[in-house]
Amino acid sequence: MNWKRIIGLLLGAALIAFVVIKLISNKEVAQDRVYQYDKEQAINVRVDSIRYEFIGDELSYSGTFEPNKESKLSSELQGKINAIFVDVGSYVKKGQSLIQLDNSLLKLQLQTVEVQIEGLEADFERYQILVKADAIQGVQLEKAELGLKSAKVQKATLLEQISKTIIKAPFDGVITAKLSEVGSFAAPGVPLLQLTDISTLKFTVNIPESALSNFKLNNTYSIKADVYPDFALDASLIMVGSKANMGSSFPVQFKVKNTSDFKIKSGMFGKAFLSNENQEKGIMIPASAIVGTSNQQQVYLVKDNKAVLQNISVSERIQNKALISSGLKAGDVIITNGFINLYDGANVSIKN
Repeated sequence: MNWKRIIGLLLGAALIAFVVIKLISNKEVAQDRVYQYDKEQAINVRVDSIRYEFIGDELSYSGTFEPNKESKLSSELQGKINAIFVDVGSYVKKGQSLIQLDNSLLKLQLQTVEVQIEGLEADFERYQILVKADAIQGVQLEKAELGLKSAKVQKATLLEQISKTIIKAPFDGVITAKLSEVGSFAAPGVPLLQLTDISTLKFTVNIPESALSNFKLNNTYSIKADVYPDFALDASLIMVGSKANMGSSFPVQFKVKNTSDFKIKSGMFGKAFLSNENQEKGIMIPASAIVGTSNQQQVYLVKDNKAVLQNISVSERIQNKALISSGLKAGDVIITNGFINLYDGANVSIKN
């Protein structure tokens, strides 16, 4: 029995040793297959030398067209919707009837009040005659007159309520959303239709601080929609923002007259153009060479065959290029391609 136990222990120990050796072998094989990045190895990059160049005849700023006015229309009264006279895409004029609510009960109440008014008017005329003849006291005439005035106020109230059962367009525009159907129940504050005015549009762009002086209130500027680059729209500057956004730029808003056939739609992209009469020179780099964050933009310089991060300030973006206001000088060499595995202080090799 002892020999069997000893043999079993030996076999168990041998099995464990085999498993351990196999695991170590597998680990070595896996490590050999894993790519080990060598930080000392030079990274292949493409570069460009900084030089001054003409900025261009025009500077452009991208923005978005927005409706001049937009409103969700609701009812001031509760009631069932009897008719909707428009649909999505319908062009409507100010004052045009859009929705009719059920007003049958109000009209019955109005008929009742009108009957009361007829009776009160007859009483008032009769009491006037009797008062002149000293047949009744004047107080009865006063009560009849007050009752008549109260009934007329009630009639005016009902007429106002009946007029509010017709929902009308508050301004010219296009129906851009239909939020209810015939037979639904309307309630105060619940939107039924959305009306959008695109005959006049607002166009908003973000302008860097250095360029704000070029934009003056009420001056006229040229704006083009990206989908219609062949014709320009005249726009009047109506607002210059007083507070910078997260990107340290300021919102500037224009008022634009749409085309007669309303080609420009709300949400379209476009560009505002600013003439550059001075033909100034500046440092322009590819926008793709910029790294870092929107708050702190950076580029990689090449110094002594190493990549060195450099903080920069961008004053304008012109198409696919950026105009640099600080951080670079003529003669600097920046990296424009080959950013994979690139870091501050990495060895670099310049590709032709």
